[in-house]
Amino acid sequence: MKNIFLYLLLTFPAMCLAQTPVVESLTAEYLTNPIGIDALHPRLSWKISTTQRNTLQQAYNIRVATDASFSSSKTVWNTGKVKSDSSVLITYNGVALKSATRYYWQVKVWDNHNHASAWSKPAYFETGLLSPADWTATWVQPKQDTLRKIPAIMLRKQFAVSKKIVSARVYATAHGLYELCINGKRVGDQLLTPGWTEYKKRLQYQAYDITTMLQQGDNVIGAMLGDGWFRGTTGFASQWAVWGKKLTLLCQLRITYADGTVQYVNSDGSWKSTQNGPITLDGIYDGENYDARKEIPGWDSKGFNAAAWVPVDTVTHDKKMLVGVESVPVHKIQEIKPIAIFKSPKGTQIIDFGQNLTGWVRLKVSGQAGQTITIRHAEVLDKFGEFYTANLRSATATINYTLKGGGIEVFEPHFTFMGFRYIAVEGFPGELEPENFTAVVVHSDMPVTGTFACSDTMINKLQHNILWGQKGNFLDIPTDCPQRDERLGWTGDAQVFSRTAAFNMQVAPFFAKWMKDVAADQFPGGGIPFVVPDNLPTGQATSAGWGDVAVIVPWTMYQVYADKHILQTQYPSMKAYVDYIVKKAGDKYIWHGGSLFGDWLFYRPGIYDFSEPNGYTNPDLIATAFYAYSSKLLSQAAGVLGNTADEKKYSDIHEAVKKAFIHNYITPTGRIFADSQTGYVLALKFDLVPDSLKAKAAAYLVEDVRSRKNHLSTGFLGTPYLCQVLSQNGYSNVAYDLLLQKTYPSWLYPVKMGATTIWERWDGIKTDSTFQDKSMNSFNHYSYGAVGDWMYQQMAGLQIGAPGYKHIIIKPEPHRKFTFTKATFETMYGQVLSSWEVKDATMQMHVKIPPNTTADVTLPQANGQDIKQDGKPVTGSTDESGTTIKLGSGEYTFSYPWTVKKEEKKVVAK
Repeated sequence: MKNIFLYLLLTFPAMCLAQTPVVESLTAEYLTNPIGIDALHPRLSWKISTTQRNTLQQAYNIRVATDASFSSSKTVWNTGKVKSDSSVLITYNGVALKSATRYYWQVKVWDNHNHASAWSKPAYFETGLLSPADWTATWVQPKQDTLRKIPAIMLRKQFAVSKKIVSARVYATAHGLYELCINGKRVGDQLLTPGWTEYKKRLQYQAYDITTMLQQGDNVIGAMLGDGWFRGTTGFASQWAVWGKKLTLLCQLRITYADGTVQYVNSDGSWKSTQNGPITLDGIYDGENYDARKEIPGWDSKGFNAAAWVPVDTVTHDKKMLVGVESVPVHKIQEIKPIAIFKSPKGTQIIDFGQNLTGWVRLKVSGQAGQTITIRHAEVLDKFGEFYTANLRSATATINYTLKGGGIEVFEPHFTFMGFRYIAVEGFPGELEPENFTAVVVHSDMPVTGTFACSDTMINKLQHNILWGQKGNFLDIPTDCPQRDERLGWTGDAQVFSRTAAFNMQVAPFFAKWMKDVAADQFPGGGIPFVVPDNLPTGQATSAGWGDVAVIVPWTMYQVYADKHILQTQYPSMKAYVDYIVKKAGDKYIWHGGSLFGDWLFYRPGIYDFSEPNGYTNPDLIATAFYAYSSKLLSQAAGVLGNTADEKKYSDIHEAVKKAFIHNYITPTGRIFADSQTGYVLALKFDLVPDSLKAKAAAYLVEDVRSRKNHLSTGFLGTPYLCQVLSQNGYSNVAYDLLLQKTYPSWLYPVKMGATTIWERWDGIKTDSTFQDKSMNSFNHYSYGAVGDWMYQQMAGLQIGAPGYKHIIIKPEPHRKFTFTKATFETMYGQVLSSWEVKDATMQMHVKIPPNTTADVTLPQANGQDIKQDGKPVTGSTDESGTTIKLGSGEYTFSYPWTVKKEEKKVVAK
C-alpha cells in the first residue's frame, strides 16, 4: 500500500499536467508571425493540445500589446475572460492599429474539465503601411528600352547609418519582378515578388526585416528588375507588355534608432541604374540568359564607383492600389537530384530528375571564360527517347549561362520558372555529373495539411501525382500549367480543384488573394473572365463552370476554414455574377449560350471510331445546371452573412431554375437530356433531379459506366463529381471500379504510362507512345486530380460536419480490393485522422479527433454488436450504413467482425 501511495504521489502531478490544455500554433490571418499585413482587424487563431478526451474550450482570453512584457501601458487589447468555444479567426477589436508596428499577442483558455491553460508563448504580427499617406517613397523608373527581350535592370542607393539601430524594415514593390539586396546580401527568401495581381487595380508590396543586415557607416541597397508578368510575354505568345512597357520600383526603408528617431531611405531621383549587368534576357516563357563575364563586383556594396550609372526618373503611380502581401510567399521548397544521365539515340545529353516539377535547375560548373552552357526543359521524351518540346509551343524555356572562368561557378535563374522533368544540356565542359545539376522545386509555400495512403500502390501514386500537380501550379496564382506559353489563372480549373486543393494544403490565404483579383477583373455586367489576372483579348466573354469560380471557391473556403470574411469580401462579386446569369437567362430560367467551353476535354472515341458514343453534354444543360448551383450557394452565403432578403431572393431563383431544368432536361422516366455521364452527374450533384427520379437517374449513370466497361467519359466539369455522385446514390462499388480502371480513359492510365503529375488529357501519351495534339497537351494540369476529394471523403471518410470541421463526420466506404486506407487532415483545430484496416476478418478503425471539436464516426457495416472500443464493448446508433458513435476529442480504436460488402444494387433496366 505504501508503494502504491508513493507511486500516485509522484505520478499525479504529471497526470494533471498532461491533462492541462496547452495553447499553441498561434496564427494571424492564417500566418505564423507575419510581417507587413495590412488588415486593420487581423483574425487570430490557435489550437489546443491536451491528452484528455472530450475536451472543449469553454472560454478564452486574448491580450495584445506593443511589447512582449504585456504591461498594462503597452496593452492595446485585452478581451478578459470571454465565454466562447471559438478558437478560429477571432477578429481583433482593440485600439486602432498603427502602421509599421509589431504587436505581440497571447491566449489562455479554459476547458470543460475545469482546467485553465497557462498563457501561450507570445506570437506577433506586424502591420505594414496601412494608408497611402504612409508611403513617403517615390516611384522610380530607370531609363530603359521599350523592346522585347532586353536586359534586366540594376539599381542602387548608398546611405549612412550613424546611431544604434533598434529595428529596420524595407517595404518594396515593382512593376515587373524585383530582387533586393543590402550590402551584398539578398534580402529575404521570397521569389518572383511582388507576385501577379490585376496590376491596374491591385499591387502587392512586401515587407522585410533587415535589422541585422545594416551596419554602422555607409550602407548600400540594391535592386534588380525583370520583366515578369507585368511587361513580359504572357497569355498566348503574341501578347507582350499587357500592363505596361516600362519597369518601375517603389522602395521605402525605415530605420528606427535607439533614441527614438526614425530615418527613411526612399526610392527617389538620387538612385542610379544600369542595364549593363549579367542578365541579358529574362522572361516567364523565355527563361534567362546570364553572362557571368558581365557581373559587376560590389555593385550592391559600399565603395563601388557608380559614376557610369545613370540617374533614374521619378514617376507617379497611384499608391491607393498598394496592398500588403496577402498570399503566401513563393519559396524554394525542396531540391531533387538526377536519377539518370544519358544520351538520346540522336546524341542529346539528357538528365532525368524522375519527377515533373516547377522551378529551375541550379548549375555548378567550372570552365573557360566565354563558354556558354544551354539548358532546355521538357516534361517527357518521345517514343524514340528523344527530347520533346513541341507541347511547349512558343515558350523557349531555356537557360543560357556564359562562364566568367577562374573557378567553380554556381548559377540559378532569377525571374523565370520552368515546368520539366528532363533537361537537355549543351556546351557543358566535361562529363555531366549528378553533383553539377540540382532541380529546385518552387511554388507558393503553403503548409501541407493532408496525407493519404492505401493498400493499392497505383492509387498512392495517383495521390502523389495530385499533390505534385498542385505543387506545380499553385505558384502565386492557380495556373493551368507551368511549362508552355500559357501558365494562366484559368478560373474553371481552379474552381473544380479547389476542394481537393484545400485538403492537400492550407490554401485559404492563397485563394483569398486570388479571389480579390477575380472580383477586380470582373466585367461591369458581372461576368467573369476566363483567366485571372485577365490578359486575354476575349472581350467580356464568360463561360459556365469557369465564371462560377466567383461563387464556388468562396463557399468552399468557408466550408473548409469557417472563414466568413471571404464570404463578406467576395459577396458583392458573387451576387454580381449570379445577377449576370439572371439577366442572360431571362424569365425562362434557361441559360442559353452560357457554356462556351462545355464539358471541356470530355472523352471522344477516335475520329473514325463509332463503336460507342462520345461523352458530349448539351452546353445549355451545363450552363443551366451551374446557374442553379451558384444561385443556391449564393442563397446559403447570404444566410451565413445574415442577409435574409437575399437568402430568400436567390433561394426562389434557385427553385425556379430547378423547375425549368426539370421541365427542359429530365424525362418522366429519369433520363437526362443528352444521356451523358456529365449530364447525370451535374443534375444529381446539384440536386436538380426530383426525389422520385433520383434512383432511376443514378441507375442510368451506372448503366452508361458499365456499358463503357467501367470507363468514364467526363471532362473538366463532370469528372470532379463523378465518383461522389455514385457514392451518394449507393454505387460506391462503381466509383471504385472507375478509380481502379487502368485503361484509357481513366485516372490510372496516366499512372500506368509513367506520369508523375496529372495530365491535361486522358490520353496525353497514347498506348503506342505517340502524343495527343501537341498544341494543347500539358503533362502537369491538375483539374482531373479533383478525384482526390472523393478519395479523402469517401475512401478515408473525412467529411465536414460543420464549417471549419468544428464538427467532423468520419464515414469511410471500404472496398473489397483494399485492405487499408489512412488519411489525416490538419484542421484549424488540429489533426483529424481516419484509418481502417481489414485483417483476419476483422475491421479495425483508428480515429483521432482534435480538441475543441466533436465527431460522428460511422463504423461501416457494423451491426451494433461485437464492437469493441479500445478493447471494451461499445454500442451506437445503427442503420444500413453501419453503426455511428458520437465522440469528443481524443484517439480511439474500434474493432469488429468484417465481411465483404455485397455488390451494388442492380441497375434499373431501360
